[in-house]
Amino acid sequence: MPIGDLPILSYLGKIVDVLLVWFVIYKLIMVIRGTKAVQLLKGITVILVVRFISNFLGLNTLQWLMDQALTYGFLAIIIIFQPELRRALEQLGRGRLFSRSNLPEEDERTVTIEAIIKATHYMAKRRIGALISIERETGMGDYIETGIPLNSNISSELLINLFIPNTPLHDGAVILQRDQVAAAACYLPLSESPFISKELGTRHRAAVGISEVTDSVTVIVSEETGGISVTKNGELYRELTIDTLREMLEKELVTTSKATSSTRWQWRLKKNG
Repeated sequence: MPIGDLPILSYLGKIVDVLLVWFVIYKLIMVIRGTKAVQLLKGITVILVVRFISNFLGLNTLQWLMDQALTYGFLAIIIIFQPELRRALEQLGRGRLFSRSNLPEEDERTVTIEAIIKATHYMAKRRIGALISIERETGMGDYIETGIPLNSNISSELLINLFIPNTPLHDGAVILQRDQVAAAACYLPLSESPFISKELGTRHRAAVGISEVTDSVTVIVSEETGGISVTKNGELYRELTIDTLREMLEKELVTTSKATSSTRWQWRLKKNG
């Protein structure tokens, strides 16, 4: 091989090396996207920005604190990201690490909304307690693992049967993931907010709790009154009518999904010139 060709091969090797690194980073971001790790990464980004600003302005004490946070940050990341790291390794073992995820389409969201509306209306009239949590961007895999996996197609009949009193799966939450009933009898974190009314029970407190740690939308049917409530972003909306419930679900699931898809498409157009 001519000696003059060596620099060209060296440059090509460096380019391939950089592209492979970026490809791996991109796929890792895809793995943690939709999980609680995204919020933690935002916190790490804030620490890095504060570290840079403190160094630029000569804030020595703040800079020292940021240095300590970064020094011991690697161990903290392993501890904090343990569920996400485990899930990534499991996907790698199954050969699914580099596969593309299928996001729910608009028609799937519509089917989900109709099933929830029909089931909620039926259970509210008969005062059958229910707790239905709908996954959105933030993954709920940790909470799905606490219940009984179903992975069944969503239907109003199935949702009603799951909450019939004195059946094995009626106690706990049903979690909907994409276009499926992922699991039933799931345990959700209870909110410790002092602003929740004392008259509300465990279902409402669990619904508020899951809305505080994820971006899910949760529908509650009161067993005592038959009242319909919804939680999202740590807020509780009580005594809703069926029409109001439909409007909220369409706004949160269909409209938001359209906006997200449109934003991603515009980003891709800009990226591709």
